[in-house]
This record gives sequence, structure tokens and C-alpha cells, in this order.
Amino acid sequence: MSHSPDLFDKINNAVLDLQSAQYQSYDRPLKTLSHLLRSPELLPYNEQLVYGLDLDAFLAKNEPRASMVGGDKLAWPVEPEKVLGLTLLLIERFAEKPHDMASFGHTYYYTGRKIIGDVRAVTSQVIIPFARDYKAYIMSHGSSAPALALPSSHNNKVFIVHGHDGEAREKVARYLEKIGFAPIILHEQANRGLTVIEKVEANSDVGFAVVLLTPDDEGCKKGETPEPRARQNVLLELGYFIGKLGRDRVCAFQRGTVNTPSDFAGVVWSAMDESNGWKQELARELSAAGYTIDWNTVMK
Repeated sequence: MSHSPDLFDKINNAVLDLQSAQYQSYDRPLKTLSHLLRSPELLPYNEQLVYGLDLDAFLAKNEPRASMVGGDKLAWPVEPEKVLGLTLLLIERFAEKPHDMASFGHTYYYTGRKIIGDVRAVTSQVIIPFARDYKAYIMSHGSSAPALALPSSHNNKVFIVHGHDGEAREKVARYLEKIGFAPIILHEQANRGLTVIEKVEANSDVGFAVVLLTPDDEGCKKGETPEPRARQNVLLELGYFIGKLGRDRVCAFQRGTVNTPSDFAGVVWSAMDESNGWKQELARELSAAGYTIDWNTVMK
């Protein structure tokens, strides 16, 4: 069976939109995703995947038991096809009742943050893996569907955007390695004749980015007194990763006094303090993005 050449691109876009949506708007990409998954050319596969499955029975079997919020774990079936089928049914249920997705996340993927954090955790840990495996399932059943370039939510690579402050860069890199992540530092990557932005794009297969705003340059409006500011390439890469990954997957740290453009007023900065409180803040942001964090290692 042939597929519309842009069907999986549309599915991918819906997942990306869901991943970066706010609480007031996450229902829209969720409904779009459900609609796309009900495309006529996918129905034969879906019918096979959901055959004999009972979503209500699955949820009843996983009735919350833990006293601590988020302490419950889902007992997914061993068979990958059944996991795909149950997730299909979940997405359909969530699309009909978006609040159920928030409740589901609060129960099984609680982040300790705002409600949208739980929604994004479900997206990262349930929907993105589903979309990847769903495409593989269809391709293995004779489909010639195009590749589905989903974000690497569980990719342990973290891009570090930095200026001239090598000490700050190394502190973040070594800390990320300590808690199980692979820091990507641009100047350590092969040039291969690429321009800077091409090099950023070539190494942007990451699930998260840390941006270091350090007072490396000076600037001001014409006629005013120069003020410390981050290098312009840092702000360019900050905007690039916000657009690629979503604001919830970009964590910015400010070291010292740095003047930031008003265009980035909606981005939240955290201070890179000498008491190392930034380490816990970074771990919390990674956890909110859906990563599993070993808090014993964080606190050492």
C-alpha cells in the first residue's frame, strides 16, 4: 500500500508542535496527531494493532497504588505490537479529552513542575517513542514511507552554547558527563569545511541545549554607554535551538552581569552561581524534559 509522501512529515510536525505547546494550546496538536493517525491509508495497520485490545482494562489494571504522586509505573505488555496498539488508543482518548493526558502524566510521569511539564513528559516518554516505532512497524509491513525525523528526546547528547568563558563551559560539560549525558561542544567537532552555522546544524542531533550567557562583549545603542553582553553567535545559537527543540528543552545560565536583548524577554535565565545551585536547576530542567535523573549523583 502506498502512502502520501508528506504524511509522516505531518505526523512529525504534530509531535513537534505537541512537544513545544503551552497548557492553553496542547489540545490542538494532539487532535491533529490523532486525525493524521486515522488517515485511510493507515487504517489497515491500525486495525491490526488494536485488535483485541481493551484500553479501559489496561488502565484499570494499572490503577494507581503508590502514595506518592508520580510513584506509579505502567505495566506495559511485553509484545511491542500491543504497546503500539494501546498507545494508539491512548492518543485517541487524549484527543477526545485532552485533560486526560494531563491526568495521565500527573499519575505516571509526574515532573513536580507545572501541568504542561507532565504533558511534555508523556510526549517525550510515550508519544515520541511510539511515533518512531509506529513508522518502523509500517515500513516492516511493506511500506515505502519516508523516514520520520523525530527529535531525539532520549538522546543523551546535550549541546553547549558558549562564548569565551572556558571555565563556565568546562564546568557544565564535566557536570553533564557526571550525571550521564554527552556534552557537544562545537569547537571540538570536525570542521569538514563547514561554516559555523552549518557546523551547528551538523551537530544538532541532540535532545537538549544549555546556553551560557557570559559577559564576553560590550555593546549599546548608538550614543549610549557600552554594557557587557553575550557574544552574538551565542544569541544566534540560542534562537536556533529554541526553534528546533522548543523552549522547554533549552536551559540558559547567566554568569555575571549580561545585558540581554528585549527579543529574548520570554526566555527564563538562571544564575550560574558559585554555590553550584545551577547544577540542581539544570537537573530539574532535564527531568522536566522527560529525562531520568539519578538524584543521588546530582547531590554529590
